[in-house]
Amino acid sequence: MPDFFESATIDSCVESEIELPQFVQFPATQPPHSLQKLINHYGLVKHAENGYFKETDRSPFVVNCKHDKEEDDSADQESIMPTATKEPEYKSDRNFSTLIYYLLTPDAPVSKIIMNTSRNIHILQRGKGQYVMIYPDGKIKSFKVGFDYANGEVSQWVVPGGVWKASFLLPNDEFDNGFLISEVVVPGFEYSDYKPFPGFEKLVELVGEEKAEVLKPLL
Repeated sequence: MPDFFESATIDSCVESEIELPQFVQFPATQPPHSLQKLINHYGLVKHAENGYFKETDRSPFVVNCKHDKEEDDSADQESIMPTATKEPEYKSDRNFSTLIYYLLTPDAPVSKIIMNTSRNIHILQRGKGQYVMIYPDGKIKSFKVGFDYANGEVSQWVVPGGVWKASFLLPNDEFDNGFLISEVVVPGFEYSDYKPFPGFEKLVELVGEEKAEVLKPLL
């Protein structure tokens, strides 16, 4: 039986300590001029998770998801999220894929802890950041994103559906302290597949009080 939480791009990553830079605790009031120009050029807008984004493609092809209408009406979000041994379920059909730009900046340096139903493919464009994955059993995996492969950074990573994820900006001169990625969601993203983290008490229950305090700024 396959393990739906497996991801070769993440499972092989070098583990990194979670050390939040100062601008995570004290965000800037606005992005640097160079990043504001990029935001304007691409037409990025603020995302519910924080950061800036724009959807740039939505496949015209549709996945005919199998679903039962009566079950759909009564199903809650917990029941449709995938587990290590259960494929994701959807309440309606989905586009094959969606594609977005996603940008973190010194004024929006954190992407808050969320979970998606679908598998998320991330590709680094510019800058540096760090991702934090929290699995349903409480395991935490954190890794750095960049082009310094010799020191364990990665530029492609695939987050399985049903796993909590968050990210934060790392200081870098090469992109004026920005962190720009492209994200492909398969099957395509819908807000009904999106789940924000329920709060600090749940975080303590999942990872323990000591680790929850470290992760608290990511809520």
